[in-house]
Amino acid sequence: MAILTIEELASQLQQNQAIAGLDLGTKTIGISVSDLGRRFATPREVIRRVKFGEDAEALLTVAAKEKIAAFVIGLPVNMDGSEGPRCQATRAFVRNMEQKTPLPFVFWDERLSTVAAERVLIEMDVSRRKRAERIDSAAASFILQGALDRLTSLTRDALSD
Repeated sequence: MAILTIEELASQLQQNQAIAGLDLGTKTIGISVSDLGRRFATPREVIRRVKFGEDAEALLTVAAKEKIAAFVIGLPVNMDGSEGPRCQATRAFVRNMEQKTPLPFVFWDERLSTVAAERVLIEMDVSRRKRAERIDSAAASFILQGALDRLTSLTRDALSD
């Protein structure tokens, strides 16, 4: 497995390959999956975290089922751009995943993704209890959609050169 930049991922992906977005929390892992054209991010069921081995197995089961070619994982950078304990935990999770899968990971700045996801769920009039169940996958969708938009931009730029 490799840790790639979004630009490196763009050059390695082939047509009709889905990618997954991940929002790594302390209690859950929010998951979102792209369509094969990599235009839209769709939330999936969250994984309830237990311990790393079980978490990794559950994540890789989803990846196999959805035929995932790469993961985009939210990196919870502080608002001032510094990295705190949550970033360190995310980087450690990815390092541990290196032993489990050859699929590449891309870190994606996730600042305000959960806030944006919550606003959308509120606008959709989702109850507080249901918002709590859906917020991690909605945040994963915001993370993935940002990466998909960047991949589209990179592809467009490459074609115009």
